Amino acid sequence: MRHSSARSRTWLAMLIGALLWITASGVLHELRAEGEGMYQGLKTFTDVLEIIEKNYVDEVDPKVLIEKAIDGMVSNLDPHSALLPPEAYEDLKIDTRGEFTGIGISISLRDDVITVVAPIEGTPAYAAGIKAGDRILAVDGKATRDLREAVKRMRGPKGSHVTVTIMREGVQDPIDFDLVRDVIPIQSVHSLLLKPGYGYLWITHFRDQTVDDVKKALAQLDKSEAPLKGLVLDMRDNPGGLLPQAIQIADLFLEKGNILSIRGRIKRHTKSFDAHPDANPPRYPIVVLINGGSASASEIVAGALQDQRRAVILGTTSFGKGSVQTVENLGDGYGLKLTIARYYTPSGRSIQAKGIEPDIEVQPLPPEDAGEEFTGSHISEKDLRNHLDAEDAEEPSKPASAPGETAPSEGDEDDDAKPRKRHPRGEPRPPGPLTAERLMKDNQVSRALDILTGYELLSRQQK
Repeated sequence: MRHSSARSRTWLAMLIGALLWITASGVLHELRAEGEGMYQGLKTFTDVLEIIEKNYVDEVDPKVLIEKAIDGMVSNLDPHSALLPPEAYEDLKIDTRGEFTGIGISISLRDDVITVVAPIEGTPAYAAGIKAGDRILAVDGKATRDLREAVKRMRGPKGSHVTVTIMREGVQDPIDFDLVRDVIPIQSVHSLLLKPGYGYLWITHFRDQTVDDVKKALAQLDKSEAPLKGLVLDMRDNPGGLLPQAIQIADLFLEKGNILSIRGRIKRHTKSFDAHPDANPPRYPIVVLINGGSASASEIVAGALQDQRRAVILGTTSFGKGSVQTVENLGDGYGLKLTIARYYTPSGRSIQAKGIEPDIEVQPLPPEDAGEEFTGSHISEKDLRNHLDAEDAEEPSKPASAPGETAPSEGDEDDDAKPRKRHPRGEPRPPGPLTAERLMKDNQVSRALDILTGYELLSRQQK
């Protein structure tokens, strides 16, 4: 018991350190009576921990108890604040770096079942035929309902084998997929020409290299047979990512004006970001595609282009994640993801729990085999437990930012926290290699192209 008590003190120090960090960061309300309330609470906590250690029917690990206590404290703030254990913290770093070793699928927890959101094109899972909506029953013969454990089992050294057992709608028996792990590049930008002069740019996430990849893609599209006369910017089901990348993407298309304002409780979490003039800015019209899976950083780009009248927004209302998170290193491999501010579009709108409403609402067409149950709906921010409410700014907050100052980074959501839920409706892009022919079967893309070509015809007639 003496050894156990020593471990308790070690992990209690971690809890106190976390609380002190939060207090120093200005996250908790100002302490009254010189912090007596908080320290009384800590005394109660240590008393409970000691009673559990001495009297609980089974031996318990104090490290686990304290970790769960911290997790409960943070996760009850809002849906996007979380204690990140070492594995989760490392996953977050991997996701923003842009590659990992595994089979190549994005998964989420739906109705307590691990479900494939989508296979990543060109990966072992994609080549084997795993599909969006497949439910994962077991990995290497071991049943699992824990998302992080499933991810851990599916990742592994390049060239090693893993068997994934899935249940597919319409198929009676489970299907086993024997897959060989490989390095999975997380490509966040895809592009092609829909027709001469009209480009398609698909951004799936906002990662470290997204801005550079977008610049290359736009340059390639503009060097094709005809200069660009219009662009379809697809950010459907884009769950967000790094805030600075989203700001820079919006800046590519804006010559002046505000892009984003963020406002937190303390001064250093309140900033404004404006567009910079470009010697050769793109002037072609843009149609931005969004839906209920478009969240956070993708909403920042859409909101800036909409408010600055730089693009037409088409699709369905976005997710509504109008908050900014930062990730702090707690030591020993742990991280703390904490909501520090709300953000506001150039007009001063807070889209928190509201979303970006499209200028032109276009519902996706159901796949041919969807039947009468097709809904095309998503869970949104307002459906999440403990979600923050919107707070519209009286006027856009625009304090000056120091030159070269970096905004707080909004880390990519972990797969188990991605703010989206798909009902049987098919992928927003038809499955298979990305081609203009396949994209034109997507009614939202084809409608966007119609708008761009119509605008070009009207512009010629007015000259």
